[in-house]
Amino acid sequence: MIRAWSAPSAGAQFEQISFDPGSMKADDVEIAVTSCGLCHSDLSLWEDEWGISQYPLTPGHEVIGRITAVGDTVRHVKVGDTVGVGWFSRSCLTCDPCMHGDHNMCASAEAIAVGRHGGFAERVRVQASWVNLLPDGLKAEDAGPLFCGGITVFNPIVQFGVKPTDKVGVIGIGGLGHLALQFLNAWGCEVTAFTSTGAKADEARRLGAHRIVDSRSETALEAEAGRFDFILSTVAADLNWSLYLNALGPRGRLHTVGVPPKPISAHAFQLLGAQRSVSGSPLGSPATIRDMLDFCARHDISPQVERMPMSQIGAAMAKLKSGAPRYRIVLDNDFS
Repeated sequence: MIRAWSAPSAGAQFEQISFDPGSMKADDVEIAVTSCGLCHSDLSLWEDEWGISQYPLTPGHEVIGRITAVGDTVRHVKVGDTVGVGWFSRSCLTCDPCMHGDHNMCASAEAIAVGRHGGFAERVRVQASWVNLLPDGLKAEDAGPLFCGGITVFNPIVQFGVKPTDKVGVIGIGGLGHLALQFLNAWGCEVTAFTSTGAKADEARRLGAHRIVDSRSETALEAEAGRFDFILSTVAADLNWSLYLNALGPRGRLHTVGVPPKPISAHAFQLLGAQRSVSGSPLGSPATIRDMLDFCARHDISPQVERMPMSQIGAAMAKLKSGAPRYRIVLDNDFS
């Protein structure tokens, strides 16, 4: 049996439960969870914001832990290894996306906390192909948020060929944005932080921003017209997208990894004249996650975290909902 923190219904108080995970598959690994990052997606699942949650719900998809068992066909990791796993827990490995290395776009990919118990538990089981060893130089206790927040903003840098000479803007300096600033600075880009919180300006510069633009000011946004090669939006909010499209130069791209409530609108002429694009992306493949981890180790990049015991998951959710964390909460396993 595995103990976990679970909500019996949408937004309900978390309770400790026990469940039987069944027999291991040949390509499974079982991980004893040491810590698990708390992501805004966990909040969305808990409240059934997307209409895909199943209850009782055990969220958690930024898992760090130690392998305690491996299936019969697993060769690349072994019992005792310290590993991480993120949003995805399984993919088919045989469809065209999987065969092209795009496991994260597999139509039958399974999420670790959708329709099954996630990482706020003693142990989790996942397909071994989605497990990544932590490289030397990366602190395990802080690495959990890289497996969702980190790869979410690293993947588009790779997928869309962002160059070190590019001028890049990041909208929203929170759990995702604070990592995007670090990645893009180390990538060599000129980095601009768009933020509505003036108090975050100094922090944004410390994290890698060369410039700060007040996202509340239409005048400030209009002054950025034609400047950027790439703008990455990390926010789950509706914005004046027209102003950000106008801030793009020729062949510029507005890319979202946040999920705003309403559709992103764009006038065709804003796209046609300068050959601009609007796009989005999911989390990355196992190989891209591995590249991100190596990049973090090489450039000393890590999430800025605050820690809480896993038994305080309700309080942690409330703190996340208030927008108070700077910038990610990590819950440490304290099952006795």
